[in-house]
Amino acid sequence: MIFRQLFDPETSTYTYLVADETTREAALVDPVLEHVDAYVALLDQLGLRLVWALDTHVHADHVTGAGALRERLGAKTVVGEGANVACADVHAAHGQVFRVGDLELEARLTPGHTSADVVYVMRDRVFTGDTLFIGGCGRTDFQQGDAGRLYDGLHANVFSLPPDTLVYPGHDYKGDTVSTVKQELAKNPRLGGGRTRDEFVRIMDALDLPYPKHIDRALPANQACGTTPQG
Repeated sequence: MIFRQLFDPETSTYTYLVADETTREAALVDPVLEHVDAYVALLDQLGLRLVWALDTHVHADHVTGAGALRERLGAKTVVGEGANVACADVHAAHGQVFRVGDLELEARLTPGHTSADVVYVMRDRVFTGDTLFIGGCGRTDFQQGDAGRLYDGLHANVFSLPPDTLVYPGHDYKGDTVSTVKQELAKNPRLGGGRTRDEFVRIMDALDLPYPKHIDRALPANQACGTTPQG
């Protein structure tokens, strides 16, 4: 397997490249529009063909590069089932598998940060988007977020994975790059140490976070697959 963890410093967003070494097929998870040229150059350098551009949710902090990658490379765009993104090629159902050569990425619906989040499980790792961070999780106070649903989805679909499963989040603001299910269950301040659902909901309800900086630009663009709606 070919694997790269890429980073956008403006929004602290991680994008992930996974590819099959034999077929040279590739997928990008949570691509950022401003880095599409760099992704195309990297794919060309590695001799890869992009088949999937997968988003974990409708982002509020950056504009997705999925639509641009579809236009330039013919990749199919994917969002979670229920996302308000009519232009997406696929609205992933729970348990749906996306194949990249001999590799498989299983979509698991985990609403809570927004109403249509999805994580992608692959062999020994899971790409968690904003559903789970290293030592945190996505906020639940906008885009039909629901702290209780987030808690339930995490425990059913992420914390049920083997303890050594690698956790690759959609963002990190402290310089961390990877965690494990075991580590987050033990040490995550919001979710670890056996916190109950009610405790988690109280923590999330008390966060009092500022209005997302880029949401007024990012949300409508992402509902149009990363292009700015005309009007």
